[in-house]
Amino acid sequence: MLVAFSISPTSTSDDGSVSEAVAAAVRVVKESGLPWELTSMFTTVEGEWDEVMAVVKRAVDVVAEASPRVGLVLKADIRPGFEGQLTAKVERVNALLGD
Repeated sequence: MLVAFSISPTSTSDDGSVSEAVAAAVRVVKESGLPWELTSMFTTVEGEWDEVMAVVKRAVDVVAEASPRVGLVLKADIRPGFEGQLTAKVERVNALLGD
């Protein structure tokens, strides 16, 4: 499965930036060993249901250490039997575009 998620702390640094909290969450994803990708709006991670959801929970918990309230947006593509879709989905579209 692919899970794209965004974690938003309600408390930020003095300048309104949430980059430190985001970096802490992404560090959890990176250290999980699962395939992942960071974009400007979401972090996407690929793996089995239980392992992906455990990573999302740990990432939320890390952000919650710095903020009393945390928002989570999550979108999942659940497609049993398929792996490598983090890159394969993009490659299929690029092939149709001739890129």
